[in-house]
Amino acid sequence: MTVKRVMCVDDSPIMLSKLKQLIENLGYEVCGVLQSGLDALKRYPELQPDVVTMDITMPGIDGIETVKQLKQLDAGVRIVMVTSHGQENMVLQALKAGAKGYVMKPLDVEKLREHLAKALQ
Repeated sequence: MTVKRVMCVDDSPIMLSKLKQLIENLGYEVCGVLQSGLDALKRYPELQPDVVTMDITMPGIDGIETVKQLKQLDAGVRIVMVTSHGQENMVLQALKAGAKGYVMKPLDVEKLREHLAKALQ
């Protein structure tokens, strides 16, 4: 079985570090760690991840707009939003834009496992 590849997008270096560690501990390969929606749009075609984790609130292009643009690049893109409490309305917008699910911060490793697996089905 091939190891699934994950691209992580979050403007917080601390969050990216934690996310990378959790995802690798779940048996996935983290193929990209990016700090902006713009970087995600530029690097997605070359990295070709199986799934993307995406923060909602980022400077420049936010996570919702990034989801929309990634869907234009690749209609089959699989995205799991990683969001803070109190952003439920934004989560709904992200799901409408094409995200497959979401995980709340602080991250629960079992919820992360569940949503990554669900996105990859």
